[in-house]
Amino acid sequence: MDTILLTDASRIIAGAALLTIVTIEMGGILMTRIARGAVEMTPFQKSFARAGHGHAGVLVTLSLICLVLADLGNVDGAAGWIARICIPSSAAVMSAGFFAASAGRDRTTPNRFILVLYVGAALLAVGVATLGIALLAA
Repeated sequence: MDTILLTDASRIIAGAALLTIVTIEMGGILMTRIARGAVEMTPFQKSFARAGHGHAGVLVTLSLICLVLADLGNVDGAAGWIARICIPSSAAVMSAGFFAASAGRDRTTPNRFILVLYVGAALLAVGVATLGIALLAA
């Protein structure tokens, strides 16, 4: 059986992505404080905090899987970089968008930083579409 190694790019990105899990854990501590009522937030802010935290965890996990898929599918060149960078970046950008859009005392609607969330969604769409197409074409 052949040994499957990650490319240097995937190994470095995966290492960085794994380190972000520590910050996601810290967000989990904040979420428990919010759930206990120790942090005052509007229902809108609570829902955006949950969404930001959930998206971070799920998208970091997805990005780790996609790094392995990119390497197994020998996805290289521009498509390889787009897939390897956009998907993990979307985890940080989307969750930041949720938190930034709900920042401010007694906020009940998103502020202008909702655009950050849409940028993160675009990064995710471009990354997974690029990887999916590259894998189908391989």
